[in-house]
Amino acid sequence: MKRKTIYNILAVLFAVSVFSVSCTKKNSEVRLAPKLSTSQVLSVSSDSATVIGFVIAQGNGFTEKGACYDTATNPTVNNNKVLYTGDNSKATYKVVLSGLHYATKYYVRAFAITTNGAIYGKEYSFTTLPVVPTVATDTISSITGNSASGGGNVTNNGGAAVTVRGVCYGTNHNPTISDTKTTNGKGTGAFVSSLTNLKGNTTYYVRAYASNSAGTGYGPEVSFKTPVDLPQVTTAAVTSVTKTSAVSGGTLTYNGGGTISERGIVWSLNANPTVSDNKIVGAADTTYTDTISGLAMNTTYHVRAYAINSAGIAYGADISFTTLANTRTWYVPGDYVEASYPGSGYANWSPGNCPVVKSTVTNSDNLEGYVYMANASNQWKFTDGPSWTVSYGSTDGSTLVANGSNITSPKGYYKINVDAAAMTYTAVATDWGVIGDATPGGWNTDTPLVYNDTTQTWGGGVHMVSGSFKFRANNDWTYNYGSNNADDTLQAGGANIPVTTEGDYYVILNLSQPNTYTYSANHWAIIGDATPGGWGSDTFMTWDATDQCMTVTVDLTAAQFKFRANSDWGINLGGDINNLTNGGANISITTAGNYTIKLYLGGTPHCTITKN
Repeated sequence: MKRKTIYNILAVLFAVSVFSVSCTKKNSEVRLAPKLSTSQVLSVSSDSATVIGFVIAQGNGFTEKGACYDTATNPTVNNNKVLYTGDNSKATYKVVLSGLHYATKYYVRAFAITTNGAIYGKEYSFTTLPVVPTVATDTISSITGNSASGGGNVTNNGGAAVTVRGVCYGTNHNPTISDTKTTNGKGTGAFVSSLTNLKGNTTYYVRAYASNSAGTGYGPEVSFKTPVDLPQVTTAAVTSVTKTSAVSGGTLTYNGGGTISERGIVWSLNANPTVSDNKIVGAADTTYTDTISGLAMNTTYHVRAYAINSAGIAYGADISFTTLANTRTWYVPGDYVEASYPGSGYANWSPGNCPVVKSTVTNSDNLEGYVYMANASNQWKFTDGPSWTVSYGSTDGSTLVANGSNITSPKGYYKINVDAAAMTYTAVATDWGVIGDATPGGWNTDTPLVYNDTTQTWGGGVHMVSGSFKFRANNDWTYNYGSNNADDTLQAGGANIPVTTEGDYYVILNLSQPNTYTYSANHWAIIGDATPGGWGSDTFMTWDATDQCMTVTVDLTAAQFKFRANSDWGINLGGDINNLTNGGANISITTAGNYTIKLYLGGTPHCTITKN
């Protein structure tokens, strides 16, 4: 209970008591009997209180006056009493009760001694305030370079519930709960604390603490010193990776309170390498960088920073990297580039800023890639790097000669192959389509696709039935691609691609990245609460060969819809109808009616919505 509240209660309880008047008759005189009141109790603390008495009538006078008190009701002068020793001419007097026990209820009355004996004021009660808890601090044990075990014992709650307890610690004497502390339950009794995040080779001071409504009590201070701790080091990101080298390093973030005798990096083919594997001793700086050399090509390595002091060896995080494969990249500059790759930023006759052909890891001498040449007649060459340092041309259409003549080719989408060992090349013009029992032409006739120079892909709408298909060039099996895993990646001569649902599909063939060819075949529909099937059923679209788009004419309500492929939310288009994005927002229809919706997928996906 707050002290102010106690005062208010006592002030009410210590209202003036008026004793009955008794008269005695002596020598024919009538005298007023003495009267006394206990009027107020003030300034209650944990061990004292102030009592105010008030003399209503002096009568024959008092031989002494004051206050008597006890832990039982109706205290008398035979219990505890405090005499008033001040000016007796004043009606009001004040005495201080001291030496009281904390958190204890007392009863008090003003008293006066007259010639006729003791008289008492009205009885009041008050309760002294609690004190902070009494707590002992345990000896520190299990000391390491960064942790220790401690605790304490709350032996007395101070007259109020202990709401929190623990230990506080720091590097200065007499730590308080404003410093680092633990929290270890509540109430009285013993507790154990774990001291963490300590620094090595450092002296710490510890005190147990416990808090109640009166405040926080602390136990005696104890101290301990941590031994040298392991250092801490971070591993630098791996950079400048080549076929046979890479750069890494480390940063020493904490010396453990000891002297660093060595630091550096370690690496291995296995995760979490140690100093028993390969290592480079770094410079004696906080941050250091080293080059790892003599590595194998196209190989994954693991690297860690390390640091050593008297406590032992510490390592940073394991970082893996893969050296570059033994592949070649040749560039195909020419006068065709800007016309053939609009919006790409490519430039004519600019090695390093033009299409490329590449080799594979398993065959570094054979390079391959697809290059589109849009001019009626196109001049071009090869360079073996992004500059004109070494260039190759040809006069016979097959043999490459250093600094040879420009190669001339008519308009076409060329599959280019280079044998860098034999110094020969081929450039075969290709037109792509789909073939298979899922396609209109079966396994005999290609269904053609159309090349889009903006997206650098082949695409188009194809009506397909349940079955399978492949991609084929020039109505011939010399160049064909399938997908061994039906996972949107293509392999030369790969497996047939299955089709399970009949419908009009928009098919895309992407041969723009050498040796990394991909495809998609999507059966498009609209779906939403604006459509006949709601959000639970697709309304499929058909291919419009004239407008080269997917289309549907349908009755719509005033609500929302999206485009969805293959009856699955993995691919869905929404948002701005002029720039549709996968996962974009729902598209709103504001007025019910019959609409024709067209979805264009040849470049930036967009749509038109026309009310009929």
